[in-house]
Amino acid sequence: MTLYVHGFGHFHPENEITNRLLEDLDIGTDDAWILERVGIRSRRTVLDLDYVRTTRNADVRASAEASLWSNAEMAERAARLALARAGIGPEQVGLLFSGSNAPEVACPAEACTVARRLGLSAPALDLNSACSSFLAGVACLEWMRPEALPDFVLLVAVESLTRTVDYSDRSTAVLFGDGAAAAVLSPRLPAPARLIDPQLRSDPSGADKVVVPRTGHVRQDGRAVQWFAIKRTQEGYEAVRDAHGDPRRDLHLVGHQANLRVLEQVCQRCDIPPERHHANVELRGNTGAASCPSVVSMRWEKWGPRDDVALVTVGGGLSWGRCLLRFEELPR
Repeated sequence: MTLYVHGFGHFHPENEITNRLLEDLDIGTDDAWILERVGIRSRRTVLDLDYVRTTRNADVRASAEASLWSNAEMAERAARLALARAGIGPEQVGLLFSGSNAPEVACPAEACTVARRLGLSAPALDLNSACSSFLAGVACLEWMRPEALPDFVLLVAVESLTRTVDYSDRSTAVLFGDGAAAAVLSPRLPAPARLIDPQLRSDPSGADKVVVPRTGHVRQDGRAVQWFAIKRTQEGYEAVRDAHGDPRRDLHLVGHQANLRVLEQVCQRCDIPPERHHANVELRGNTGAASCPSVVSMRWEKWGPRDDVALVTVGGGLSWGRCLLRFEELPR
């Protein structure tokens, strides 16, 4: 199936957890240590900064009241930008998928709260594969019968991961940020971009490597997750390059924003020049399922008709996905 891309959108909250703020928390880290290991300077957060300073989010149950944005509010902002770029209204969307590592409630589906804020009346459901959720949505659409799908589908990925972080634990405090991303897709109405050959994989033997408990702090096996991210991102990029590489076109990489040093290692192994690698993790942190699509959205106006983009995600589960995003000129 051809999945046409009519628009991407993104949103990041305004509050910043800078490296200086983390230094002030006295958790055994400083700017130099953070930059050397993960390459992150700042993260956006839904949390009130005084709450972070005074409580370090010791009890995650208090984080909801300390939040300035809900997941649905962030998702709405990203979705409205995607819809505006697509040139359509919410009433034209016939299906909504939402994915998140940290949905605010178990019921209703977060997609339904997003749909309510958009005034959208259509099937809305959560489709969760941790940080791979966005490409999981793309892959599921690929597996469906085109004639059974509506003209427009809205995919949303939204994360408030800082609500789950223990800000006395430097191993997670330095990594995570909050934000949302969205995309408007169509199985039949042409657009200047297409998603080609989406693939999704998982290895449940690693299901304990990244865990976000319902009422506890996020935890992960950092060494195992970093090795996994490097290996699967390299494999995903090479698979897209080998299957769809065209010497007449420019192949770019947008990977999961786990940390900048992971992405730099992938670029080195795959000989990807800096101008073909795009990231926002340095100033936004690891925004989970929203990370990869938000990078695409943040440079939406800069993509041109010769650009191919290898989208590669990795996440808990363990899960990983890949897809080619191809930009073209519409035939006249």
